[in-house]
Amino acid sequence: MNRLKGLKQFFAEEEGMGTVEIILIIVVLVSLVILFKTQITQVANTIFKKITTQSNKV
Repeated sequence: MNRLKGLKQFFAEEEGMGTVEIILIIVVLVSLVILFKTQITQVANTIFKKITTQSNKV
């Protein structure tokens, strides 16, 4: 009976859930970056080229 009460209390605690959620979000974000690496690189290069060409005008 005491074990069952301890098990219920263990599942009722939510202290560790924040850490698990943050880790899952980071894993999803890293996965998305890996999947769309080439597209992200192309967009970043385009933006930097525009900044470079427009900064020469100033």
